Amino acid sequence: MKITIITVGKLKEKYLKDAIAEYSKRLSKYCKLEIVEVADEKTPENASEVVEDAIRSKEAERILKYVKEDAFVITLEIAGKQLTSEEFADKIEQLGVRGISHIIFIIGGSIGLGKEVLEKSDFALSFSKMTFPHQLMRVILLEQVYRSYRIISGQPYHK
Repeated sequence: MKITIITVGKLKEKYLKDAIAEYSKRLSKYCKLEIVEVADEKTPENASEVVEDAIRSKEAERILKYVKEDAFVITLEIAGKQLTSEEFADKIEQLGVRGISHIIFIIGGSIGLGKEVLEKSDFALSFSKMTFPHQLMRVILLEQVYRSYRIISGQPYHK
């Protein structure tokens, strides 16, 4: 299985880079992992909805360059479906059973994803009703993907 994470913005914090490197290393025995960073747009303070829509559209254009037609696209959205770790593992496993060999996860920027990306989504996933920094979501997502593979392979994981 190939897992691609497309994310808006560059990581700056060393502790987040270190965590991502660790989970990338752990995941290497379960899947082929690719992380794609696309440039984010500067969002002015008190930006209007029209300005925010334009920003999301520009970011969406960059994201969609990396979305492959044969991939299953999962967008991270506050309004998406919340799953337990076991349900998430089952989702990944069932996609493989159905013959899907590439899953793309998309993490938007600070103001979310453009409608162009949302329209390409095969599944909207939410980790919480809370808002998290999009940089931190990379680590949380990688941890849950790793946990999923541990569950799928019957290996122990922390509950």
